[in-house]
Amino acid sequence: MKKWSALLAVVLTASLALSACGSKTEAPKDGAGNAGANKPAAAKTVRLGIFKNVTHAPGYVALEQGLFKKYWGENVKIEVTPFDNGSDFSTALATDQIDLGFVGPGPSTNQFLKSKNFRVISGSNNGGAVLVAGKDSGINGVKDLVGKTVAIPTKGSTNEISLRLLLKQNNLNVTTDKSGVQLIARAPADTLVAMRQKEIDATLIPEPWATQMEQEGIGKVIVPWDQIPPNNGNYPLTILVASDKFLKDNRELAKGAIQANADAIDFIKKNPDKAYELINNQLKALSGKGMDVALIKAAISHLNLTTDVSKEAIEEMARVSIEAGYIKDVKKEELDLSKFLDLSLLNEVKQGK
Repeated sequence: MKKWSALLAVVLTASLALSACGSKTEAPKDGAGNAGANKPAAAKTVRLGIFKNVTHAPGYVALEQGLFKKYWGENVKIEVTPFDNGSDFSTALATDQIDLGFVGPGPSTNQFLKSKNFRVISGSNNGGAVLVAGKDSGINGVKDLVGKTVAIPTKGSTNEISLRLLLKQNNLNVTTDKSGVQLIARAPADTLVAMRQKEIDATLIPEPWATQMEQEGIGKVIVPWDQIPPNNGNYPLTILVASDKFLKDNRELAKGAIQANADAIDFIKKNPDKAYELINNQLKALSGKGMDVALIKAAISHLNLTTDVSKEAIEEMARVSIEAGYIKDVKKEELDLSKFLDLSLLNEVKQGK
């Protein structure tokens, strides 16, 4: 009897073992292909920064069209933070308040040389800033700016750097008295009000503000967008940047952001009329106020949307920042921005990898 009991135990043990082998299930895998603990991968949040400005149109369209979701997956939550200027954006990126986003090269270069913890990963828009003078300011050319007050969005901004280059080309100096050109920092919306009230004489400002001033009849374009230095408007005004930490931990997500930006640029070029509405939707969401579609259309016509990035143009603007005192402890001849740009993922996207 004991022999039969022992034999039965062996048979049952073998049967259970075979049953376990036949019904084995694999633990679910996350987006990177790693086995989890039999549960879905935890949702991830990506913190995206962007300006409340039409020059960031590709980012707007990418959000409206769900292009980030397309390449990041439904398990990624997008947290969008709007900014009014590049200084605040760059500080937020350097201090891990956001992961990536769209900004101008002026303030981001200044911050990179301090913190060295984020990179340019793609272009988004080249040009789109215009020099506008008040209708009754008596300014008809750049040389007429002597003794005048000119507004820029913020100190150290890409627009200020372009203005300084423009003044240098015309042998004019930035001063604090009437012997040269006086600069004053004003947010674009405040600059519009200041122009209406004739508190400033001129401004170098991104679109659509210049077009709005012209349409209202309070300002006139003195230097169009395709004559603004460097490179006659073909300089990076909006670039896509990402923190080193994000690039290290989420390289595929960064690549997806580059692809979303590229797809959005392509969409705007192929479907401009539809794109204007999408851009306006995001303006409403980010700023609480929409814009006349005709104004958006006029502004977009002054932009050169592209993923290309000119390192030479960024370096030229950085040298102006050094001269202006915004970049300290770096000599112009020692400037090295080779590590500021990481275009390896952009090249993969362009090659279809």
